[in-house]
Amino acid sequence: MVEKGNISRRQFVTTAISAATVSTLPARSVFAAAGAGGKPVPQGPVALTDSPSWKDQGVENLAKSPHAKLRDIPVRAVTITGGFWGQRREINVTKSIPTMHDLLEANGRMNNFRRLVGKSTAAQIGPVFSDSDVYKWTEAVGFVLQSGDRPELRASAEKLIDEVVAVQEPSGYLNTYYQDDHKSLRMLPQTQTTGHELYNIGHMLQGAIAYYRATGDRKLLDAGIRFVDDFLIPNYGPAPKKPLVSGHPEIEMGLIELYRITGDKRQLDLAGYILQGDKRIELPERRTIYMFSGTPFTERTKMEGHAVRAMYACCGATDYYMETGDPTYLQTLNKLWTDTTTTKMYVTGGVGSRSDGEAFGDAYELPNFRAYGESCAAIGNMMWNWRMLAVTGDGKFTEVIERALYNGINSGMSLDGTLYCYRNPLAFDPSTGDKIRNPWYDVTCCPPNLERTFGSLPGYFYSTSTDGIYVHLYDNSELNWHLENGVGLKVVQKTNYPWDGNVEIKVTPAEPSEFTFYLRVPGWADHAQVAVNAKGLTGATPGTYLPIRRRWSPGDTVQLRVEVMPQVIEANPRVADDTGRVAIQRGPLIYCLEEIDQPSGISLSDVAVNPGRQPAEQFQTEFRNDLLGGMVVLHHTGALYERGASEKALYSRYGREVATRKIPLTFIPYYAWANRQATSMQVWNPLLQS
Repeated sequence: MVEKGNISRRQFVTTAISAATVSTLPARSVFAAAGAGGKPVPQGPVALTDSPSWKDQGVENLAKSPHAKLRDIPVRAVTITGGFWGQRREINVTKSIPTMHDLLEANGRMNNFRRLVGKSTAAQIGPVFSDSDVYKWTEAVGFVLQSGDRPELRASAEKLIDEVVAVQEPSGYLNTYYQDDHKSLRMLPQTQTTGHELYNIGHMLQGAIAYYRATGDRKLLDAGIRFVDDFLIPNYGPAPKKPLVSGHPEIEMGLIELYRITGDKRQLDLAGYILQGDKRIELPERRTIYMFSGTPFTERTKMEGHAVRAMYACCGATDYYMETGDPTYLQTLNKLWTDTTTTKMYVTGGVGSRSDGEAFGDAYELPNFRAYGESCAAIGNMMWNWRMLAVTGDGKFTEVIERALYNGINSGMSLDGTLYCYRNPLAFDPSTGDKIRNPWYDVTCCPPNLERTFGSLPGYFYSTSTDGIYVHLYDNSELNWHLENGVGLKVVQKTNYPWDGNVEIKVTPAEPSEFTFYLRVPGWADHAQVAVNAKGLTGATPGTYLPIRRRWSPGDTVQLRVEVMPQVIEANPRVADDTGRVAIQRGPLIYCLEEIDQPSGISLSDVAVNPGRQPAEQFQTEFRNDLLGGMVVLHHTGALYERGASEKALYSRYGREVATRKIPLTFIPYYAWANRQATSMQVWNPLLQS
């Protein structure tokens, strides 16, 4: 849908431009000058850094990032053994990723590649960014394979990779939309702005790197390197090269992660150039706002424009800071983070309030029914906060990671793993005709994005630092890794988190060693009790990491005890949609009402919550093993207005005396909504008028 010059990415969109300073080192060419017959002669692959080795690199390879306080551990180092996330991840592997592969085939995504080598007569199909769907699916497979071999998935991925690299041109260029019918439009400034060329290659790089880290296979990775080293770097950058427009921020992350495994500073410099913007490309301000690029990143003062673009730009900028230490980037990132979390983030961790441009709204503009909350944007929020956590070790970033993961991200995929939410509103009325969960979108960015997130999840549980190890997330799991000084370390978690807050952690170093175990105390807790080997510790503050420094011996046990009670949450009074309303949270989970769970004939528009003076006592918990995969539901005696909203005039005189009667209400976790029949839902519920 075209709206005042902006095209929603959901119906074809794009972003950005770039600038800074690219190294003038000569580009390595995979194709030497023409040999006999004028054909390019392939040269050997680029050497990659081998410290750590490919299989020992995390979601990001921060081992040599000079301005990262924390370093990732490899996905393979953590085994999630059951519980909340184990079930979710198994569905992702057995249902979501295989069915998405079949949908990519059925909707012509791979025929777009085959047609270029004469293996398909089908016309090009799908949006300009369709190649990225294939690359994100490959990344999801790569992360899954990092947790263990899945021969069928690996075979599917290898076949797909062969078909992708077969269409790469000798110049290094690879993009199915612009390699045939639209070749004359390739890399023109306007095409770069709306054509997603660099967005596609950014996802290709990320998918290739994840697959390489799983298997050691660098076929797709080498194709990505050829695109960057042989096509982009020789031709695009500061004058006298051609100016570059990133379109949709994404390439920045890909380039910097590539730099981390090649050591080729030109790739880092190119990312910096893109983040800085190029003044030779003149774009209207509304366009650079929407794209969240095209002007220097460090001149940004607030979150605005397309939410996913803004999140990805912040991810790339944080990566750039971790490699360069440029203080202006960190200052800008902190300013943007504060703006996001204090005025523009939903209680679910979702971001992006407007369907128009899939964009941020003004400060405190957080509507519920009209909330966009794209799944990709919530994922971007988690990715950005993960990077900020790596920079600082500050627990406030982990709070956002957990909030987004358990709510705004987890809601994006159905419990059976085959249906997806593109947007994630906080109130819903099925009478509008909207079908919120679907197996396929022509703009199918969100489904494989969700799949790669769940595939990579073990890599988010822990980080190492020079003095020890941080634990970020809780679930039944086993870490087998080592401290940064090389001492082997095994950590086993036993818990029923998030349904209760008791976590037992057995810490087993290969030999008695002194180091700090940074234990995260969840910010939603009122208080916490921590003990080591049953001896209580002080200093546990919600929202922070408790540093436990001691000489650890095999079998030492850390106990975390946090009471998980229902909490009644109110919004800032400036959030107009939530005036007079409250949301219910229990642990990290946001809860909602679905009409299907309430007494027959009751409309959600006619009910109210009555928290009383002791809100936690007004909600009773029940674990329902038979409901939606097993969950804690909340029961509450609320109120029903005798004269319902449908019976009232559009406007009427205010009166304090309102007739109500008690009514039982049942709340379920927000992530599980829309998994049964179409029914109304709301997160923010009216407070009973006194």
